[in-house]
Amino acid sequence: MRINKDQYAVIGNPIAHSKSPFIHGLYAQQTEQNMQYTALRFELDDFKKQLLAFFENGGLGANVTVPFKEDAWAACDTLSAGASLAGAVNTLSYINGKIVGDNTDGLGLVADLINNQSFCFANKKVLILGAGGAVRGVLKPIIDQQPLSITVANRTVAKAEALAQVFINHFNIDVCQFSDLVDQYDLIINGTSSTLSNQKLPLAASIVGSDTVLYDMMYAKDVTAFNDWGLSLGALKAVDGLGMLVGQAAESFYIWRGVRPQTHSVINAVRESL
Repeated sequence: MRINKDQYAVIGNPIAHSKSPFIHGLYAQQTEQNMQYTALRFELDDFKKQLLAFFENGGLGANVTVPFKEDAWAACDTLSAGASLAGAVNTLSYINGKIVGDNTDGLGLVADLINNQSFCFANKKVLILGAGGAVRGVLKPIIDQQPLSITVANRTVAKAEALAQVFINHFNIDVCQFSDLVDQYDLIINGTSSTLSNQKLPLAASIVGSDTVLYDMMYAKDVTAFNDWGLSLGALKAVDGLGMLVGQAAESFYIWRGVRPQTHSVINAVRESL
């Protein structure tokens, strides 16, 4: 007798490269969940129509990646507090005919730093590079850790200022241009797309010290250009975003299935598959 599996998916365009089906397959195996998780390529127009078709055909939940996170946000009937602030959604659930949106990116980043890198945010000076959607999506969970300070640096300071205003009721975020950075930081997060183009950011060497942890939100088979730069200046540690990817997937899995999978072995498995 064939047992029907609960249906989930990751939605993007392009999507063939996505590691999410592999990750969620491992989670389902680990936690003994009767589910199937596939990759869906949506056309660039009419996101909501395609999404509703997936849900009306039995889909229970979906992850959303580039370029649809803002479309997903707009398609939701209900948003979590975190997703509302993030202005983007990466996790969708279909509950009683309603589309419910969450954003687990920042939770994945924070969980990776705390659980896998033994990083403690208390009394730490945090620098975040970039002021786009990726940074907006992770800011609230970082704020919730109550570090000593958060600075957002961007090529155009106006964009960083606009981002700081979104979170003004939650934290007093400092803003500046890359060229203004001089002081040393405990944690430097690269939220720009510089890694994709192997580009070096115009940053002063003085911002990196022997206790500095670097975190590139992008990941690669080899050390990213940003992390290589920081390590060459004597940084304590440099981490790429693979743990964030696996961590945000674990948070999505928990939202859907009510069970939180272990991430460490899955990070290793994905790393080996690169």
